[in-house]
Amino acid sequence: MKTYLYLSTAIISVSLATSGEAWAQCVSTQDCATLGYTESSCPNGNGVKCPFGNKWFCVDQCGIGFKYTCTGTGYGTQPASAACNGKYTSCVCADKYTWSGTACTKCASQYTEKCNGSNETGGEDTGCGGYYAKCTCTSGYEWKDGSCQKQVLNGAQGELYYCNGKVVGVRATGMGFYVAMKDLGRMNWSSANSQCRNYSFCSYVKGTLPTSQQLLSIYQNKSRVNSLLLTNGGTQLTDEYYWSSIDGGHNHYYIVDMSNGYGGWFDDYDGYSVRPVLTPY
Repeated sequence: MKTYLYLSTAIISVSLATSGEAWAQCVSTQDCATLGYTESSCPNGNGVKCPFGNKWFCVDQCGIGFKYTCTGTGYGTQPASAACNGKYTSCVCADKYTWSGTACTKCASQYTEKCNGSNETGGEDTGCGGYYAKCTCTSGYEWKDGSCQKQVLNGAQGELYYCNGKVVGVRATGMGFYVAMKDLGRMNWSSANSQCRNYSFCSYVKGTLPTSQQLLSIYQNKSRVNSLLLTNGGTQLTDEYYWSSIDGGHNHYYIVDMSNGYGGWFDDYDGYSVRPVLTPY
């Protein structure tokens, strides 16, 4: 069995014979690198020089991590940590560069937005180097064409129905349809049915005559419906008879009295009020 003892500039090889006797032989070496002296110099002289060469074994007084100079393309003017022997544990990067853990790397081309402009509340994604691909916007605004622009509402939005940002229909909570903003006037049933089917709430979104059940629901929620109509530029429902779409045959059609909710059958040629509705679901 052999045991090796390392002593500065020599290696002692010790052999133990089976009889228990031992002998030692000193083998001289002049190899600084083998002994760990591998550096040409040490910062501030913090190290031990090889006794028979010009190599050093350096002692790192800074500790693990101080290895970045924080200079070059993409680096900011200030490092992210305190310095030790002119090196840092991490660096601050310039605009559109980000710290990868070992270096400042250039952000991908989609990261162009600072997201600190008018009505901008921050980045929609994780971002890169302080820039984002898209920004989030304050309420009522949406991200469009590189900025937060006034949101143009369309379609059903709670109690209101929009067309290009304008309210074109209202409903009380719980109603499954929207009421047009104004009456179409007083007319017979045939004209009422035709005009309601051609009534445009928005683009190709057409209305209909309300059913008897829809007219009853309007009556039951008339206070809220009238309030929404008034506050959004519409005209309120009147306390008159309104045509429904219900055909009773023999030119008789169902109407509902908006003053009390009562209904009845009337002839086609009679003239009563008309209010289109929209069922968007």
